[in-house]
This record gives sequence, structure tokens and C-alpha cells, in this order.
Amino acid sequence: MVHEIEQVGKELARNGTLRVGLNLANFLLINPGTPIGVHEGIVPDLAQELARELNVALKFVPFSSPGPLGDAVDQDVWDLAFLADEPARAQTISFSPAYLEIQASYLVPDASPFAEVSDVDQPGVQIAAMEGGAYTLFLKRNLKHAKLVLAPTIDESFKVFAEQGLQALSGLRPRLLTDQTKLHGSRILPGYFTSVQQAVATSHKNVAAAAFLSDFVKRAQVSGMIQAAIDRHAVVGVNVAPVKR
Repeated sequence: MVHEIEQVGKELARNGTLRVGLNLANFLLINPGTPIGVHEGIVPDLAQELARELNVALKFVPFSSPGPLGDAVDQDVWDLAFLADEPARAQTISFSPAYLEIQASYLVPDASPFAEVSDVDQPGVQIAAMEGGAYTLFLKRNLKHAKLVLAPTIDESFKVFAEQGLQALSGLRPRLLTDQTKLHGSRILPGYFTSVQQAVATSHKNVAAAAFLSDFVKRAQVSGMIQAAIDRHAVVGVNVAPVKR
């Protein structure tokens, strides 16, 4: 086991520092409103535990959105990242089993004829979405008729939806609940079109590290560490993912 940890350390912290990529757009996992350079939340808590187990220093590498974070896997700017598991990303990234699940749905005007998420995929329908989001990547693969109107950030996708009068806004349900309060006469469709699987990511070249991260996630699920972090930060709308056997 000591030998394995040493190899993981060589892969993830060559200079004695674990560089962890953060997606600041996910306000559920990284608390918004903290001072610049200070990161708190479920993900920072898990990152700190990983650094403790490896006995190395910790450095956060923040990104404004998930797309650039995932794209930077081969740029040697982060050693591991907390990112949604997506087939498009798995071509260059090794993912642990999911540690959290977050449902994605649609916000629509109150007068919308749509009653459930499956109604939205129709010809002529335009859906606002954040470029690079896991739920957006899912929609890109699965929509047959509706078209996506992409925006660089979550806030911009809401602005596009509201100002351009689009038929739907896609997003994670907890964020849609916030957006609903900002747009009178809107409602969230029941159900979900996908459940985003949040995982720990590293480069394909880090073979020992990938196995270690998968084991870490399973231990964190079984021990209650993840649920404790959810409770500590009072995050609503996320669930601990089922343990993958």
C-alpha cells in the first residue's frame, strides 16, 4: 500500500503539491461569495482530504466554467479535477465513479404548453444552455428536433432565455429554482432529462492515480464523508451517488 501511495504521489504531486482544478460555475459544490483565493464547499473539503491522505500541499486551480477545465487536462495546469463524468470528456480523462448526482431539467414560461421534459424536444423550440456543461453535452447528443442557444456562463444562459423569449432554459434543478424566483411567471418542468454524475478526474496517463481516486470515492461514500460535507454546507438538490460495486 505504501508503494502504491508513493506512485500515486509521483503522478499527482510531482513537486509535492496537489493541483486541483475547480469549476467555479458549480455553486452547489463550491460555495459562492467567498473571498478571492478562498474556496469552500463540498469539493474543497474532499480535495483537502485527498491532499491529507497523500501527505502533500494543496493548490486550487480555478476555472470559470467546466468546458475550459476539462479541455486543460493535457496542459499540465491541474493534476486532478472535480468534474461531471461525460462520454465526450472520457476520451482524454479518467473518471472515478460518481460521488454525487444532480438532476437537470427545464425552466419554461408559465404559459408554455410543455407539461414534462420530453415535450420540449420539438421542431422550432430553442433551449438556452451553458456551453460545456455536462447537461448541455447530453442535450447535444440526444436532442432530435429542438435547438440549443449556447451562452458562455450559467448567468448568461438565463439572460438569453429571459431577454430573447426562448421556450426553455436547461440547467441543474437547484439553479433553476433560483432562476425561477428571478422570472415571474415561470415554472420548472417535473422530472429530469438527465442526472449529472459528478466525479473526480485525472489524465489517462495517471493509471495508479485513477485507481486510487476510484477507491477514495467509494470510501468517502461508505464512510459518510460526502453526506457530511453536503450537510455541513447545507447544499440542497444534490444526492450521494450509489456506490458502484
